[in-house]
Amino acid sequence: MSLEKEKESAGEILDMKVLRQLYTYVKPYQKQFYFLVFLTLALAILAPARPYLIQIAIDEHVAIGDAAGLLKIIYVLVVLMVIQAIAQWAHTYYSGWIGQVIIKDIRVRLYTHLLRLRLKFFDNTPIGRLVTRNVSDIETLADVFSEGLAAIIGDLLQIVTILGVMFYIDWKLTLVSLSTLPLLVISTYVFKEKIKVTFNDVRNAVANLNSFLQEHITGMTIVQLFNREQREFEKFKEINREHSAAHIRSVLYYSVYFPVAEIIQAIGIGLVVWYGAVGVLGMDLQIGILISFIMYLQLFFRPIRMIADRFNTLQMGVVSSSRIFKLLASSEHIANEGNFSPEKVQGNVRLDQVWFAYKEEDYVLKNISFEAKQGQTIALVGATGAGKSSIINLISRFYEINKGTITIDGTNIQDYELSALRKHIGVVLQDVFLFSSSIYQNITLGNPSITKEQVLEAAELVGAAKFIEKLPGGLDYNVMERGATLSVGQRQLISFVRAMVYNPEILILDEATSSVDSETEQLIQESIEKMMQGRTSIVIAHRLSTIQKADQILVLHKGEIVETGTHQSLLEKGGYYTQLHQMQLKMTAL
Repeated sequence: MSLEKEKESAGEILDMKVLRQLYTYVKPYQKQFYFLVFLTLALAILAPARPYLIQIAIDEHVAIGDAAGLLKIIYVLVVLMVIQAIAQWAHTYYSGWIGQVIIKDIRVRLYTHLLRLRLKFFDNTPIGRLVTRNVSDIETLADVFSEGLAAIIGDLLQIVTILGVMFYIDWKLTLVSLSTLPLLVISTYVFKEKIKVTFNDVRNAVANLNSFLQEHITGMTIVQLFNREQREFEKFKEINREHSAAHIRSVLYYSVYFPVAEIIQAIGIGLVVWYGAVGVLGMDLQIGILISFIMYLQLFFRPIRMIADRFNTLQMGVVSSSRIFKLLASSEHIANEGNFSPEKVQGNVRLDQVWFAYKEEDYVLKNISFEAKQGQTIALVGATGAGKSSIINLISRFYEINKGTITIDGTNIQDYELSALRKHIGVVLQDVFLFSSSIYQNITLGNPSITKEQVLEAAELVGAAKFIEKLPGGLDYNVMERGATLSVGQRQLISFVRAMVYNPEILILDEATSSVDSETEQLIQESIEKMMQGRTSIVIAHRLSTIQKADQILVLHKGEIVETGTHQSLLEKGGYYTQLHQMQLKMTAL
């Protein structure tokens, strides 16, 4: 699969549609959220209180030697600082807490949504990108609450409050103080625009890096088998270089902006000191006001310096939210509107004029009709790409048909409740996937109702019990990721046990013995016959020798059924099946 770079715009900072969607996740925690809003307002009001009290202390008590009055102001300052510290602690804690509980809820919903998506979606979407959505993008949302919207609102309120107090005390000195503000606003705007693009590049680079790593670590066998290590390493270095370059650009912008902001602030304070000193010397200004204004400026410039960074944090949170909500809005889910949920089915499977295409009208199945009655074995044969696997995918409703109907016991499979439908169908795939867990967990898939005795009984039936007993720990043996510590044949046998332990009425075998050696094939062939007894079985056969006893063989070619019959009757026809049979005989002879 080629790695396609993701290019997405940074989006609007205040995308109200996205923010409204985010707010729906805040609703369960409204009390904590409104308490956070209250703390934000309180901190904004408390911010200018300390300089104002210091001004009063100097001008009204220190200047006249009023020690008792000064002591009272100190007491008030101590109480104020304690209140401010507690409020700041609560604000930091609750903003972080709300962010974490919300992303926990979103991650659960997103993963639940992924579980319901049809396989067609995963065919067209890189897994690494989905991992990025479920991990990195959701983590970014936490910053929206801890460093984004609430912090921006608090900074803006603090700026407005400080300006109001400054103008109230001395409007002339305030104007002098703000004389450098245009320079700071311009530099902040330039920084915001530059860092916005850089952050977006970083997010895209992370998605590309995750996709590449997931794909190539999973396919490491192929990379090494065809000596592609150096070539793939060069690709990785290029993607990693882009990722690193994006981060370095952001570091560069930060390293330039904050010193520039400090210089502008220093110039502003210098102007205040110069103008204020002239006023103090001319007895037109009190020294306490001058000192308080220096403190006000420090409080004023700090949120302005931070607000650009916070806006970008908010913006990246909005971008991540948009990506997540876009994924949640995906309609590529399996419709589960049926309510038919029988305890048992007879197993009569019928396909009537079924057409199916993975992409638009590029049909891989054309007018497929056949019936597998209860207890019958139907075999599907044909060249690669003939449509055999597509048929079994449709019966299990991994994909939806374009035209026609599929019924089980006369009921359309779309009328079945999805889990009930699949409960009656046991599938053994050619490509066996095992999770990094014990054999027991891989067979039961965490179903607590299946006991080890039932698993051992099913293992005995398919001939897997002997090799399982020889493994350290038996059923508790950890097979590692994708069953790396087991042979191909052993993994295949475990997949047989997995299918049989649920005692399905319909059994589907997709090239079930194609990956095992002749000795192992002989071992499980007798078990397969036992498994099929009393069950409707649909078998995709790679080796024609395994289906000679099938009740009916369907020969597919380019998505159409070209021949039907038993093994012997098809050989007598001398058609397509006969050609396949003769080709296999020649390969066996070689």
